[in-house]
Amino acid sequence: MERPMIYIGLTMWSHNEWQQSFYGKGTTNNERLERYASVFNTVEGNTTFYATPSPTTIRNWASATNDDFRFTFKLPKSITHDKQLTLVKHDLLQFLNAMEPVTDKVGLWTIQLPASFGPSDLGKLKQFCQLFPDHFPLAVEVRHPLFFAKGPQEKTLNRWLSESNMDRVIMDSRPLFAAKPENAVIRDAQQKKPKVPVHAIATHQSPMIRFIGQTDANANQHYFQPWIRKISDWVEQGKRPYIMIHTPDNARAPELAVSLHQQLSQSLKLESLAPFPALRHSSQISLF
Repeated sequence: MERPMIYIGLTMWSHNEWQQSFYGKGTTNNERLERYASVFNTVEGNTTFYATPSPTTIRNWASATNDDFRFTFKLPKSITHDKQLTLVKHDLLQFLNAMEPVTDKVGLWTIQLPASFGPSDLGKLKQFCQLFPDHFPLAVEVRHPLFFAKGPQEKTLNRWLSESNMDRVIMDSRPLFAAKPENAVIRDAQQKKPKVPVHAIATHQSPMIRFIGQTDANANQHYFQPWIRKISDWVEQGKRPYIMIHTPDNARAPELAVSLHQQLSQSLKLESLAPFPALRHSSQISLF
């Protein structure tokens, strides 16, 4: 089967607000990933950032998804934040060995670094990345201001990523910070999410966009329109972008992802996403 031109999904596959609108009535927690993967072809796995899942959980993830599905998993924060990539070889090997049952379905392993990790720490990042096998699909997310200043520090980072065949995660939080802080959910997201410039650069084959939209779908169009051309250009160059969709509470993130996929389809002629499982189930009931 031909690989998809893009991977589009959400930052989670399990959300209680999706029970009726997305999964369908009666869906158990253990069935949610399979239902999610019947619509979207990727997901950002944040759970690994906080703890390494049990062997049973990891095997279940592998069996719940088809061969074309791709996870993106964050490395544990104990490695990237607590120890800041120093003396972590044992920790990394332990984590990767635990994740082995699902490794073939991982599109990107993300090294998310704290804002305190700056240009002077780049040597540590280079040494750390040498611990991985060749051709291991890595993406780096930086948050230090100098990595967004278009100066020598950012150019050095981008050049090294390109030479090392590693991708750079692109955070687009403009819609979120353009929203009026009119409720606790938006205020909380604006306090927690990074506010960094958008530098739409592809240092390797799988640029990853984290798009944090507003709950008002129409308010996102101004910010997403330029991405349609950029993503189309990347696909024409043979790249396979990853697009991860957030909203402040993610309650309507599936609908936003579908809307953005439809817009991309007009340029890229993508296959339509499958209907939400809840809608498929309703259609089957209506036949009887």
